[in-house]
Amino acid sequence: MAKIKVRSGRGTRIVEVDDSSNWAGSEFKKTQEARKAESKDKYVSVGRGTGKIKFSDIPSTESKSTKGMWVSSGRGTKKRKLDD
Repeated sequence: MAKIKVRSGRGTRIVEVDDSSNWAGSEFKKTQEARKAESKDKYVSVGRGTGKIKFSDIPSTESKSTKGMWVSSGRGTKKRKLDD
């Protein structure tokens, strides 16, 4: 869980709340795989609606490592190497 700062009252008050939403990262991957397993027998239309395949036939993608990649910051004037 992550702490999120929520501003309220015209921006004059800041409240820290716990966020348990799984919308990114490895937690999202786990949630996505669980949802895919639940609906494995459903069909998905493909090819402009001309064909259909089972949802379980769609392959899962692997996440690439970001180690050694460069990230720009400061309007593109600076860069730093990720050591992830």
